Amino acid sequence: MAEASPRGTYLHVAEVLRERIRSGTITEIMPSEAALCAEFAIARTTVRRALASLESEGIIESVAGLGRRVTSDEPQKAPYMQVRDDLLAQMQDGRLLAGETMPSEPTLAKAYGVSRGTVRRALAVLEAEGRVQSRQGVGRVVRATAGER
Repeated sequence: MAEASPRGTYLHVAEVLRERIRSGTITEIMPSEAALCAEFAIARTTVRRALASLESEGIIESVAGLGRRVTSDEPQKAPYMQVRDDLLAQMQDGRLLAGETMPSEPTLAKAYGVSRGTVRRALAVLEAEGRVQSRQGVGRVVRATAGER
């Protein structure tokens, strides 16, 4: 039996595909689910979650009989990515320091005017990127980057 993928694998796959679209490596038609499963050595469900993430951001769309294709217009960043980018900027400019506890989900949701689910997804991306760590009884803590250790 195959081993389960680490939590957040679909976020990593989505980011790789997003970067390939931005760089022009993928210009029109997305690779098939089977090809992506083979390339990343992951289950079809994980590939579908990554593709669904890109679809929800408006980067790709499903076309009957064709598969998934890159949308022609420049998509607006998803709200969770806007929250993620702002939190990352705060980490990089020193407003959120390594070892510091992140504000709670309700606090962030209110500050950004989004739902807790949107905040939760932004924090999940940061966690998958290794920038935030969940600690039971404490909450989410900013992790030190390689330059800060």
